[in-house]
Amino acid sequence: MRERLTQLIAKTELKVTEPQLEQLMGYVSLLHKWNKAYNLTSVRDPNEMLVKHIMDSIVVSPYLAQGERFIDVGTGPGLPGIPLAIMHPDKQFTLLDSLGKRIRFIRQVVHELGLGNVTPIQSRVEEFTPEQGFDAVLSRAFASMSDMVNWCRHLPSDEGRFMALKGQVTEEELAELPSWCSVSEVKSLHVPDLEGARHLVLLTAKE
Repeated sequence: MRERLTQLIAKTELKVTEPQLEQLMGYVSLLHKWNKAYNLTSVRDPNEMLVKHIMDSIVVSPYLAQGERFIDVGTGPGLPGIPLAIMHPDKQFTLLDSLGKRIRFIRQVVHELGLGNVTPIQSRVEEFTPEQGFDAVLSRAFASMSDMVNWCRHLPSDEGRFMALKGQVTEEELAELPSWCSVSEVKSLHVPDLEGARHLVLLTAKE
């Protein structure tokens, strides 16, 4: 598995240190172990997790260069938040989900992997009020983009933005966005060995 992950990373321009590689592998092991009892993800095979969860998350890593504080809404078992927190130990990540079993799992991951830059929070997104806004609001496999920005409108700072990880991006979905929100960029992502398109949509609130 470790060799497989190393090969996948080699197909990208990502730089991953040995300790980061260990943590990413540790996360997959914990997810596989807990999944048997808690049904955290429909992906059962750890080798599939490497592509569909780890690589699919860390390909976003280069786009987190700007900003220090990030929130992953509807994080599920910690995706993309945990892999991105491993890739960016100097940045802070809040992982938000309404299901207790998911947050309990994330707390265990944080404890076992020693992730001091991750704060798990159990809450519905519309009920969560941060003390200060975030530099970016991340979501993967969330509802539609219009739901995401409407439900999370109170989360970014004045200069903050939304980052939606999507498969296909349709004109219909873009057309449904509220008038106060605009798409600043749509980035095509290359995820090694993953079938289907992946995109990162960057959105900002208009002044």
